[in-house]
Amino acid sequence: MPYPEMMIQPMRDEVTRLGVQELRTVAEVDAALGDISESTMVFVNSVCGCAAGGARPALTMALGHSRLPARTYSVFAGQDLDATARARSYFGEYQPSSPSVALLKGGEVVAFVHRHQIEGRSPDQIAADLVSAFDSYCG
Repeated sequence: MPYPEMMIQPMRDEVTRLGVQELRTVAEVDAALGDISESTMVFVNSVCGCAAGGARPALTMALGHSRLPARTYSVFAGQDLDATARARSYFGEYQPSSPSVALLKGGEVVAFVHRHQIEGRSPDQIAADLVSAFDSYCG
């Protein structure tokens, strides 16, 4: 059951203020991810503590890097259920995880930061993983 929208809006805003486009419907996901030739990042947002204390701050840091994905999107797990499920269908063999970050290029996942790589780690460490992926696959 989704949380009240007013409760999660600040969590949505934290990501969209960075210039990340939120995808809230299946149609939006398919339009954004259906034909990926450029580097594309999808952030799976969440209400959990590791999203608040690790993933979103790390995303903020990583998106300040000089080399970035051509396109950046987010879906909100536990809230926009259909959009999140559709986005995850583009992640291939990677198991559903929230929060998480997928980096796609040429229609394939080239890097994936899973929840277990977020929990218990500092935002600096998580951001370093994202920046490394950006350096390898973006620009």
